Amino acid sequence: MASQALDLFLSTNIEDLKAKGLYNVIDTVQGPNGPVIQIDGKSLINLSSNNYLGLATDSRLVDAAVQAAKTHGAGAGAVRTINGTLDLHNQLEEKLAGFKHTEAVIVYQSGFNCNMAAISAVMDANDAILSDELNHASIIDGCRLSKAKVIRYKHSDMEDLRSQAKAAKESGLYNKIMVITDGVFSMDGDIAKLPEIVKIAEEFDLITYVDDAHGSGVLGEGAGTVKHFGLSDRIDFQIGTLSKAIGVVGGYVAGSKQLIEWLKLRSRPFLFSTSQPPAVIAACIAAVDILMNDKDLIDKLWENGHFLKDGLRALGYDIGHSETPITPCIIGDEVKTQQFSKRLIEEGVYAKSIVFPTVLKGTGRIRNMPTAAHTKEMLEQVIGVYEKVGKEMNLIG
Repeated sequence: MASQALDLFLSTNIEDLKAKGLYNVIDTVQGPNGPVIQIDGKSLINLSSNNYLGLATDSRLVDAAVQAAKTHGAGAGAVRTINGTLDLHNQLEEKLAGFKHTEAVIVYQSGFNCNMAAISAVMDANDAILSDELNHASIIDGCRLSKAKVIRYKHSDMEDLRSQAKAAKESGLYNKIMVITDGVFSMDGDIAKLPEIVKIAEEFDLITYVDDAHGSGVLGEGAGTVKHFGLSDRIDFQIGTLSKAIGVVGGYVAGSKQLIEWLKLRSRPFLFSTSQPPAVIAACIAAVDILMNDKDLIDKLWENGHFLKDGLRALGYDIGHSETPITPCIIGDEVKTQQFSKRLIEEGVYAKSIVFPTVLKGTGRIRNMPTAAHTKEMLEQVIGVYEKVGKEMNLIG
């Protein structure tokens, strides 16, 4: 018999989430996750995916995955420190290091794991971390795990960062101080002020840490936010994902050989979790090859991003201050945001609502993600649906 206390806790809180418009329904996608998806037998234009370049369904990745499964098997067998590492893992890490313009790379099972692993392997209770207030949840959890003192600075506020860094340094309380920021903030699409952050970091001897999950494959000719600003030799940690522009799953840390050596010795997700299967690694290798040799997909992504932004802005929607193809449509009220998303889906546009705790309360939004795989005709249809539903709900004039 289930615990009555647990049952009361769950039922009460689930109903509370529903009443506040914070309850999320997870839909079942029937088939591949491309620019058009099938849900309940209905075709929907998909604007909720982070498959920025459309590589998740690219035949070159599929073929590489199938071939690797045939030559290397279905699974990796065990953790790399015990069972040895597959040659495919080494190939991917070497290729990613070249891609990110760093000495070395270590690959993890997810981007979330990267932040849990890397932060806690270097920072401890005698240290401090300066963290942008809008950093991703995985950064927040990685900071907590490290037990370091976390000092939040106002979002992209360089005056506040400098003031906090100065106070932390002059306090003499900490052995090491790290500054952590997303490269691209995924809910708003704005880019971190890395040149200013690096300048402050060098003034106060801060360790620099950039989570570039949403910048890799998008900025810097695909190499990411750090390369976009020409700072590849001035950032200590570059975190990347294999789950978004790369189109598969996983994450990685790029940095110096010595840093990567330490992470292989002391980062717990690497030491205690079986590595990705051969098919995943081979598909990632194929994706990185494409990114390093063909910029057409990146150009198409940006073209589609500009087109959708222009269309929604012309209708009168608040799309914030995005500097990337990420296109938020900010509604505010959580219940209204969920109702809006439901109507968009009914009209053939799969654009899910984003509400607290993913974003601050009162800033509910639809996070639209045009990809390189969308056609202009698809995006024109999307804009038409936004016009119809927006006027129906009195969100636009």
